[in-house]
Amino acid sequence: MFFERHGGGERAILVHLDGQDPEAREDPQEFQELAISAGADTVAFVNVPRHRPSAKYLIGSGKVEELRDQVKAEKVDIVIFNHILTPSQERNLERVFECRVLDRTGLILDIFAQRARTHEGKLQVELAQLDHMSTRLVRGWTHLERQGGGIGMRGPGETQLETDRRLLRVRVKQIKSRLEKVRSQRDQARRGRQRADIPSVSLVGYTNAGKSTLFNAVTDSNVFAADQLFATLDPTLRRIELKDFGPIVLADTVGFIRHLPHKLVEAFRATLEESSNSDLLLHVIDSHEPERLAQIEQVMAVLGEIGADGIPILEVYNKLDLLEGVEPQIQRDADGKPQRVWLSARDGRGLDLLKQAVAELLSDDLFVGTLRLPQRFARLRAQFFKLGAVQSEEHDDEGGSLLAVRLPRVEFNRLVSREGMQPLEFIEQHTLQ
Repeated sequence: MFFERHGGGERAILVHLDGQDPEAREDPQEFQELAISAGADTVAFVNVPRHRPSAKYLIGSGKVEELRDQVKAEKVDIVIFNHILTPSQERNLERVFECRVLDRTGLILDIFAQRARTHEGKLQVELAQLDHMSTRLVRGWTHLERQGGGIGMRGPGETQLETDRRLLRVRVKQIKSRLEKVRSQRDQARRGRQRADIPSVSLVGYTNAGKSTLFNAVTDSNVFAADQLFATLDPTLRRIELKDFGPIVLADTVGFIRHLPHKLVEAFRATLEESSNSDLLLHVIDSHEPERLAQIEQVMAVLGEIGADGIPILEVYNKLDLLEGVEPQIQRDADGKPQRVWLSARDGRGLDLLKQAVAELLSDDLFVGTLRLPQRFARLRAQFFKLGAVQSEEHDDEGGSLLAVRLPRVEFNRLVSREGMQPLEFIEQHTLQ
């Protein structure tokens, strides 16, 4: 990978600005959790009351002097701000502190760099890093500048800064080309699942809501799960069987966060497309989190950015084991459809209810049942087999076929209407769903 991140353990001072616009204000507790996830050893948390950010330092010059003294006294390696810094602010602060300065976007990028495991994930992180770093390149090689002329004063015609930017653009182009191939392969795999009529269900939600723990519990997998932000970065897909329904593909995706940098949303678009092309989204919510309403808003905002806000959503209130007096349950809307499920992925309570709710919601668009087809409908029988919709077949005493079929309801209605008959004329009284 282009940027290899430090393994962690750096002594850090965390700086949080208070008193800003509520919409722009960040969560200080979440900021500390991000720093821990990145491996920082926090020596101080500085809360700066600031209503009008400074153009030069973001914070006031007096506070900058205080922080400089604290950096030297504590032998700090890095100062991290819980806000987005401009390239000039970052350089000005580094010049004063004489150590690395990182903003919120850089911190999240660092965590992503540590978590990426697959080739695709590493490419996506590198693309986001390059995009972030492109505005932070500074002139560092004055001996290679263009010169005005004269003996011994003629340069190579290109400054080192321009060379860095040109090489960076070339690398970005290469990464985008590789990611386009990954996207094409992902689309091909997705089309294969669609041809097999296997519905796709994606877990989405705020980071650390328990998506990977739930994924492991439902699929009996061992995907890495930890009580930390962005424990999962690379998407994982598993095929599972639902009772009275059939197979589905369940996807575990990267978690969202408040003010998720647009660079990451764009870089991880190929991964997030797994969610935007799903038949159903399971929005995993930390039921024990006091700020869960704000987190729900942030998740819906990101889903809107990737074009997934129109997909049916089932809310999954997780971590029921941390609540008292709340039992696993399915809550339904006015039409009787499952709207939210309360469960605990950790101890397994409510997992059966989740599978039941998913099967109910997906069955709305599928016909799952047993058909009795007389011999004169042999052509229709052949079409069901051609589509791979037949689960099993038996024969009655009159030579007719009893077909257990499963296929999209629209496709089912199209096939039988082509024979000039109504669907119900083919369905025996023991038809399922």
